[in-house]
Amino acid sequence: MSLTARERLITSKKNKHKDETRGKWLVRICALIMIAATVAITIFLTVKGLQSFIKNGVSPIEFLTSTDWNPKDGEFGAVPFIFGSFAVTFLSAIIAAPLGIGGAIFMTEIAPSWGRKILQPVIELLVGIPSVVYGFIGLTILVPYIRGNFGGIGFSILTGTIVLSIMILPTVTTIATDAMSSLPKSLRDGSYALGATRWQTIRKVLIPAALPSLLTAIVLGMARAFGEALAVQMVIGNTRNLPETLLDPSATLTTIITLNMGHTTYGSIENNTLWSMGLILLIMSFAFILVIRYLSARRKM
Repeated sequence: MSLTARERLITSKKNKHKDETRGKWLVRICALIMIAATVAITIFLTVKGLQSFIKNGVSPIEFLTSTDWNPKDGEFGAVPFIFGSFAVTFLSAIIAAPLGIGGAIFMTEIAPSWGRKILQPVIELLVGIPSVVYGFIGLTILVPYIRGNFGGIGFSILTGTIVLSIMILPTVTTIATDAMSSLPKSLRDGSYALGATRWQTIRKVLIPAALPSLLTAIVLGMARAFGEALAVQMVIGNTRNLPETLLDPSATLTTIITLNMGHTTYGSIENNTLWSMGLILLIMSFAFILVIRYLSARRKM
């Protein structure tokens, strides 16, 4: 029996209402799962990270200020690893930031259309390379090169910095390119109308206008560098000593956790101190997120 036009319209409205209701509930459930997972991970890592101080009696001051790490003798100073994490993160950002922003400016303001068509796939290709490949290339090429030309054993903060800077370069370049492309054309036209050259327009108009987004790109790159483990582990040397120069081997929080977690007993004091290092990584991740949120708020203003 065929339905009238009125009945078909009513049926269509009912089906559309049901689809909208199902869609709303699906989105809400997904959002709740994400929130629950984030809260659960935060609570779990906080509880585990504090056990070394509450249950095992490790001094938080010693943990955050001492340079001696020897779990067999009861020494749990994490300063060398904290320093190594911050060192390779900031040094890699110093290298990747000008290269990434420069590449973004070249693709959006200088290169012809075919230039971006060539460079964009290259950047995307770098994003898809696994971190173990970066580490293996650094192990087989960078380590012998630095050992032969600069001295030391090759495994060093310098090697880890170079590997990390290449890894975060696509992130910085991609976000910076999007930031430069999103600037209104009126900014360029107005600058040229006032007699500014291309470089004056880029330096005095476009870069200041996109600065919050460019800083966001750098911070996102630093966030990835701070949490990277495998590639850095393969080239940094993984020693317990506080490095004195860029050519000295070092270690980061992530490398020490990945190297030692499988060799400790769950619930032991050494195992709990490794969880404490994981808590530091979580706190730093939150700090990077807060910085990004602040920069995003500045961009909206």
